[in-house]
Amino acid sequence: MGWMELREVVEDLKKKFPEDIEGEVFHEKKITKIVVRKERLMEIAKYLRDLHGFDHVKGVTGVDLVALKEGGGPYIEVIYHLGSIKNEKLVDVILNISIRLDREKPLTKSLYSIWPSVEYHEREVYEMFGVVFEDHPNLKKLLLPEYWMDTPPLRKDYKVPGRD
Repeated sequence: MGWMELREVVEDLKKKFPEDIEGEVFHEKKITKIVVRKERLMEIAKYLRDLHGFDHVKGVTGVDLVALKEGGGPYIEVIYHLGSIKNEKLVDVILNISIRLDREKPLTKSLYSIWPSVEYHEREVYEMFGVVFEDHPNLKKLLLPEYWMDTPPLRKDYKVPGRD
């Protein structure tokens, strides 16, 4: 239950935002990921919340795609894992919405105003990958000490001291 409905959501997104969907991965019962233009992330997120019932974010993931050259890479990818409690047809599935950010200056809008559940997840991605989320209500370090000034520790080019 839910995979057919999720497929319908993806098709609806592709029709509603044809110029803003940059990629798609859909493997039934495994993963559904849509890559969207970062400039339209807020609008697409509101659409998914208001029209399809995605009422919360289960997590936010950062990925350092330093070796990816296609499409103008390398990138920092930010993935929002969306869930729904109120839409019974989508309760058992997760929709992943992904954006790719410039690795040298990873900057995007926070989705806090749409889904407050992103607050701590965006803070972690900020801290571990260096992604700045504009309009986040409390964008400060969560796990590392405030004085941390080194490369974000989950970037591929981070060197652990003493492990050369």
